[in-house]
Amino acid sequence: MTYISAKPTRQTVETLPANDNLPAAPLDLSFLDVINDEAEIADIARRAERLGHATLVAMAIGLAAVPLLYLMLA
Repeated sequence: MTYISAKPTRQTVETLPANDNLPAAPLDLSFLDVINDEAEIADIARRAERLGHATLVAMAIGLAAVPLLYLMLA
């Protein structure tokens, strides 16, 4: 039975096929390696949600204030 993993195992120089086109040290540039831990992700999501709420409130105020300002100046 073949083991299937969501994150493939890293290849070392010893496990790479013999190919002259490959560098001596493989470049393993995966975005999975730069993902932060869960606490930092939760903090980013919390800040994004607060920013979304502030944007929504500012848009609601703007949509109510602009017509009133137009009517007062007309």
